[in-house]
Amino acid sequence: MKMQKIIFIATIIIAMVSIYMPPVSSRPIDSGLRYKDSKPLVVTTTSVLSSIVEDLAGDLVEVSYIVPPSLCPGHYDVKPSDVELVRNADLILKHGIMGEQWFDDLINMANESGDLHVPIVEVGKSWNTPSAARTLYTNVANAIEENLGLDLGSKLDNCISAINKTENELMGISENNSFSNVPVVVMLWQKSFVEFLGFNVVAVYGPPEKVSEQDISEIEDNATKAGAKLVIDNLHSGVSLGEKIAGDVGAVHVVLINFPGVVPEANNLTEMMLYNAKLLANALEDYEYHVEIQKLRGEVSLWKWTTFGLIILCVIEAVIIVLFMRRRGVGGS
Repeated sequence: MKMQKIIFIATIIIAMVSIYMPPVSSRPIDSGLRYKDSKPLVVTTTSVLSSIVEDLAGDLVEVSYIVPPSLCPGHYDVKPSDVELVRNADLILKHGIMGEQWFDDLINMANESGDLHVPIVEVGKSWNTPSAARTLYTNVANAIEENLGLDLGSKLDNCISAINKTENELMGISENNSFSNVPVVVMLWQKSFVEFLGFNVVAVYGPPEKVSEQDISEIEDNATKAGAKLVIDNLHSGVSLGEKIAGDVGAVHVVLINFPGVVPEANNLTEMMLYNAKLLANALEDYEYHVEIQKLRGEVSLWKWTTFGLIILCVIEAVIIVLFMRRRGVGGS
């Protein structure tokens, strides 16, 4: 009886403790996405900006991008989860490019209740040259320091040093592969990078959905006149147009990337620029092989017809000799 009484009292105590004690995961949750007392959340429109935040403050913040790196921002459709992500952000970073035309609608949806109070900073529209990368890293660092109170001075210095080193490597690749003044056709979003490497851009085309048949004709005329060796495309914009132009003008089609995270070898801007430069080197080598093969084919064709001509000539000579001998035989008899 005494034991039953003890068990009863113990059961009451356990029940009371379970009511008043919080669960093991006791931090308050906001909309089920993140804890309010965790690291500040930086939301970026693209993987370009998220990779920069990771390089500068990856151990101090959480970071998430909206547009997947395999997509062009201009082709992106906002999802309900993006609204929740924005509502939980402590800082939002965007480029300010045309492809972010959906951004204002996203913010309006997130602020439908009128209680969205998050700083939104436009940090820069260009990123695929070392100079643009240095500016973008500096702007992102300033935005984080000013809005989240984090000191990123030393990390920014390290990132700038890495960009400077990459710039030297890129110049080495350009020199070793003789990029200078090589005529090329290029998709608009890759133009600044290609020109930085020293290529001679003889024609440019924009997003394929905005290029007319007349535009294509003019591009191909310019490419043919200049002897374009490469047609340099942008993966995220679609590659069928560049492939067609390359086929029509006898150039090599090469597809570059414009957003980190598409391939394992390119997770930030410096890695992406080196990855693209190596693709261009390989493509130019392919073009030289293509030219050499065409030359050999021409030589083989020439020898084939020369040999055929010699055979015909020999046959004719043989016939003449036979006729001549027969006539002599007739005359001698």
